[in-house]
Formats: sequence, C-alpha cells, structure tokens
Amino acid sequence: MIGRREFLAGTAAAVGSSWLTAGAAENASGADDKAACCGATYASPAEAMQAERETLAYVTTIHTQADKPDYLATVDVDPASRSYCQVVHRAAMPKAGDELHHFGWNACSSCHADPDKSRRYLIVPGLKSGRIHVLDAANPRSPTMYKVIEPESIARSVNLSAPHTVHCLPDGRIMLSMLGDAQGNGPGGFLLLDQQFEIAGRWESDQPAANGSRRFNYDFWYQPRHNVMVSSEWAAPKTFQAGFDLADVKAGKYGQQLHFWDWKKRQVVHSADLGEAGLIPLEVRFHHNPDSAHGFVGAALASAIWHWHQAGGKWQVEKVIQVDPVEAEGWPFPVPGLITDLVLSLDDRWLYFSDWLHGDVRQYDVSDPSRPRLTGRVWCGGVLGKPPVHKEKELTGGPQMLQLSLDGRRLYVTNSLYSTWDNQFYPRMAEAGSYMMQFDCRTSGGGGLSANEKFFVDFGSEPGGPARAHEVRFPGGDSTSDIWV
Repeated sequence: MIGRREFLAGTAAAVGSSWLTAGAAENASGADDKAACCGATYASPAEAMQAERETLAYVTTIHTQADKPDYLATVDVDPASRSYCQVVHRAAMPKAGDELHHFGWNACSSCHADPDKSRRYLIVPGLKSGRIHVLDAANPRSPTMYKVIEPESIARSVNLSAPHTVHCLPDGRIMLSMLGDAQGNGPGGFLLLDQQFEIAGRWESDQPAANGSRRFNYDFWYQPRHNVMVSSEWAAPKTFQAGFDLADVKAGKYGQQLHFWDWKKRQVVHSADLGEAGLIPLEVRFHHNPDSAHGFVGAALASAIWHWHQAGGKWQVEKVIQVDPVEAEGWPFPVPGLITDLVLSLDDRWLYFSDWLHGDVRQYDVSDPSRPRLTGRVWCGGVLGKPPVHKEKELTGGPQMLQLSLDGRRLYVTNSLYSTWDNQFYPRMAEAGSYMMQFDCRTSGGGGLSANEKFFVDFGSEPGGPARAHEVRFPGGDSTSDIWV
C-alpha cells in the first residue's frame, strides 16, 4: 500500500563522534531532592487551560548517526526570549542506539489531589534499546540524568521489551506500554514502576482472560470514572524494527484492533476489530473531561479516524473521517495519508491529526464527535508534489508528532516517525535532519490553522550533526500527558 521500492532498501548512516561527552558527564551527576520543583498539576482541564504559556519544550532527539547517543533537547519557545527557537540544552543518553520515542512524567494531573506529588521527573524510554531513562527536571531548562533502568532487568523481571507510552497513575506509580516480550514478540504488556523508579511488576492481570484476542500493543489511555482503559496495536518489535514491508501487512503482522479493559480487574472485556478500514490503529485519545465516555484513535495505514463511545453499557466504534489516497508520480499505487498522530484540545472541541505521507496537518471541530467538521489545514512536507519551503528551508519528510499548548492556541509539529521508516520513505532526512514547527490555532468562530512564520527549529544544523525530532512535552503539562480522574 505504501512505499517506493527504492525506499524499502534505505539504511541508516553510522559515523563516529563524541560531541556529547561533556553533556553526558554533566548529566551523570545526582539530582538534589531539595531542588525547587518544576511543573504544576491542575484540578481540571479548564484550570489547565488558564495556566501560563509554555516557554520551554522538551523534544526527544534521535541521531541520524547510529554510534552517537540520542538526547533530550530543551527548546526555547518563548517569543520574548533572545534564544527563541533555539535548542538551549541537550541531555545526552549514556549509550548510543536508544531510538528515543515517546516519554512522559512521573506525575500529572491524575495525582493533583496529593500535595506530595509533583511533575518533576521525565521518564524517557528507548524504543529500540529497551532502556528506560529517568531525568530530573528540577531545573526545567537543564534536565539531568537521574537513573537508568537497563533492558536486561526488565526482561528478567517481567519478560517485556520495547517501552512506548508513559502515563503516571493516580497512586504515584508509572505505567508504560511495552510492545513485545523479551525476544521481541507480541503481544507485549504493561510495565509498572514504583515511586522510586523500581520495577514493580506488570499491570495486566495474570489470568488468561486479560490478554483476550490481543496480538500486539501500542498506545493506551485510562478513564477511571468509566472503569476503562483503551489500548491500540502496532506490531511486534521484530516486525517494525527492520522497516516497513507490505508483505508483513498481508501476513497479518500488523494490528487492527482496539481493546477496552476493565480498569479495576485489569482485563480486556471487549476487543473491536476495525478490519482493513482500521489497519494499524496507533494513538488513542480519550476526551479530557473525565466524565466523558468518548474518544478517538487514528488508524495509520487505513488513514482513518475512528470514534469510540459507550452506549447501553457497551463500547462501540465508528469510522468518522477517511483520508482518501492520492495518485502521485513515481508511486505504483495511490499514496495513503498515513495518519501517525492526533491530539485533542483540553476543551475536547478541536481534533488535530497529521498525514505523514501526504504532508498536511488538519484541524477538525469535533463538538459532535460522530460528525467531525474540517476547519483548518496546513501543508508542511510530504511526498505529494514539490516540498514546501519554510523560512528558506525545504521541508524534508512529513508532519508526524503533534503537541498542543494547554490553552489550545499553539500546535507544535515534528517530522520523524521511526528511524528505519524515515530512511525508507524520506531518505534525505538522514542528511538533512528534521524540523520543529509551530502552527497558530484559531479556537473561536469557525476555527482555522496557519503556520507561525517566525518559528522554526532546524535539527539538521545541530552541533553534533543532523538529528531527528520526535515527541514534544512542556514542563507545565500538555494535551497528551495529563489525565483527570
């Protein structure tokens, strides 16, 4: 369905350097538990929307050269700052080969009722290496390494690998979706860390019913007032790590199910098979309103948005948006949009998603979740036509990860998906690096979306060489890491 033949032969570059040695030494120092703490938590989504504007952004950054360690970049996003749009700190990982991907906090608004818990430590997994890094952000501008959990410890304790999504729990523990077992096979599971960042076991029940029909794992979101957690499916690490192969899709090695769990019993109670119209369901987003039983998932390969809700005591799903494939020169078949990320505004009105191959970011009014209405669209890369230019820079790759400010007015976009997949579909990214952009979101009237012409972070000009930018978070919280209970 996707990919040119020549792209499927892409491989990663590997050139040696020790440019981050000084940063690694700095980060090796221990954290001061008495240091002033950083990010706030909020009693409600409405309170979060009134918080101060973000001035810093953390970005997981992956080297295009395999022998250089990845790092967590701190980007200045304050328009009044002299270092606006610049990387002001790089927290290096202790080893190369992590493939930093998604990350999260030790505490978020689910812990708001407990004054002893604060948003201070960043949990930064390596999807490829399996290492889990804990960084102390007591100094928000310069996070430092606090602890590393090695993959051998995880494999030995819980037989899991490939950490992905990170969510804090109301009791102070941290939960991570793990995409495989210790050998890289599905279906994976869910790892728990205690408040000292020690392995506390697996979250899911050890009863056979807990797995249900699950074959794969990916993202998750819980909604305790409805006693539910939703999880999605990508593929086993053995499948996706080597790159995308259409034959794997035909062989059933990619997911197409959405799973609804009993939050208290920790067991799957319903699995919705989305079929070919829901191939590779990735990011899941419940409404932020903890009383709501509505949410969305983006099916990447099917290029569709599905809406779920509870009706008559049962969980139901429906396809509400379809991005049609487009004929493109040099492609033997119509190119799918490939929806790789989505985010909901905290008032649950605006839905944004990215089409990584088509190259557009869309805004929809989802006041009626069953009838989304397109209200904004911006192009920033993709394989359709000539690459657009922003601030005199040709945009290589397509829009991928999205993060929305708490007030819903600024959408941040990066363009790296996963290094081996980047190399297949956007091979120039290995030399050009990736970008970070910011879009202005109109949240009144009929909505709207436009690129901020003053904002651009070029990760192709990093001091240690080109790098890939992936997920974005803010010290004060964001629209994908906070859950209210």
